[in-house]
Amino acid sequence: MPQICPSILSADFARLAEEAEAVRGADWLHVDVMDNHFVPNLTLGLPIVESLRKATDIPLDCHLMIDDPDRWAPQYAEAGAGSVTFHAEAAAAPVRLARDLRALGARASMALKPATPIEPFEDLLPELDMVLIMTVEPGFGGQSFLDIMLPKIRRTRQLIDRHGLQLWLQVDGGVSASTIERCADAGADVFVAGSAVYGADNPAAAIEALRADAQAATDSAPWVRRV
Repeated sequence: MPQICPSILSADFARLAEEAEAVRGADWLHVDVMDNHFVPNLTLGLPIVESLRKATDIPLDCHLMIDDPDRWAPQYAEAGAGSVTFHAEAAAAPVRLARDLRALGARASMALKPATPIEPFEDLLPELDMVLIMTVEPGFGGQSFLDIMLPKIRRTRQLIDRHGLQLWLQVDGGVSASTIERCADAGADVFVAGSAVYGADNPAAAIEALRADAQAATDSAPWVRRV
């Protein structure tokens, strides 16, 4: 079943508790953490994650676009994030970090910028619960989807299947009604959507529509194993 993760980067920051309630049907609430160093933008941090954890029962999916995730990422797991994503380009010891996150009860995820290939990280995949393929350059919401990432999504799905892993494959950036089917067909099964959800008149209905589109594409996708 495809999973939809609305990004609160597109929400009204003055009404985050209400904005979380508006997407109650979501599988995860995606929290973009940016430090103005790894990416040229400054957004949310630990205090917001701690507050959101108290305000909603939707599990939190924290995407850390920050320097030194080896130091900071475990604190997000301790703050109650159900999934914590660090960037391959920023982590000094990704295997140790993934194991630390799992030990703290969070799902361990690794993200790749558009220019970073997946192949050098093949041996790390068994240590992870999810891989995030960025379909825009990280740092800002509202960007256009990069079609050139579709082959990379396919290659990542092939590696996951080659090793027989139960590993989620997430995409983030420009995911909308016009792009989600292509992502699902290529192998993604977890979808971050910002403006496509929070820019809709009815965010809850937008989530259901996106999930249905992704499911339809998944049902006929070449990577899905059929009995």
